[in-house]
Amino acid sequence: MIVTGVLIAFGVGQRALDRLRLTDTQAFVVIALTIALGFVPAIPLGRVQVNLGGCVVPLALCVYLFVKADTAWEKGRSALAAVVTGGVIWAMMRFLPNEPERMWTDPNWLYGLAAAAVAWVLGRSRRCAFIGGTMGVLLAQTASVILVWMRGVNQPLTLGGAGAFDAVVIAGVLGVMAAELAGEITERIVRGKKRPSRVFRDGAFVDPGKEERK
Repeated sequence: MIVTGVLIAFGVGQRALDRLRLTDTQAFVVIALTIALGFVPAIPLGRVQVNLGGCVVPLALCVYLFVKADTAWEKGRSALAAVVTGGVIWAMMRFLPNEPERMWTDPNWLYGLAAAAVAWVLGRSRRCAFIGGTMGVLLAQTASVILVWMRGVNQPLTLGGAGAFDAVVIAGVLGVMAAELAGEITERIVRGKKRPSRVFRDGAFVDPGKEERK
């Protein structure tokens, strides 16, 4: 998250932020809240424990992006991406080793990468990828613990417990980065060496040449 903030400061992630309807200042606020609130003890809600930085902040951003979606079709794709991503992550939780020591990498990163890939393939946009990745991990964690509860095991459900480095946050950030990278590669292949003439205006990219012709 700190590296992401540095990239934003130097303008590298400007286009991704534009697509997420966030300004540089808003992005810094989100990152700062995620990191700072991640150190606040989780809030107990019965058998559920919620971390502010690792769950509430990214969840609030998902709601914001969902409301700001341009069409009902985009909102539907975001919801579908979240559900399918949740199913994939839940399956990974069941079939991968229970002990992190037996895995070749941190499971948070593994779940995050899988969520990012699935969410982007289904969402095909930066907003959809973030919503799908973030909500997918939350849905998978919730479903996994509910099944344990149904077996009579009193296990607490912890959402976003690792704060800024939780799979919830990682999945959303990686989803946006995957969508941005794929979009840039596709655009470069289509346009070749010709530089784009579009500019960002009023929350969307427009072609000044087309406006003049109109």
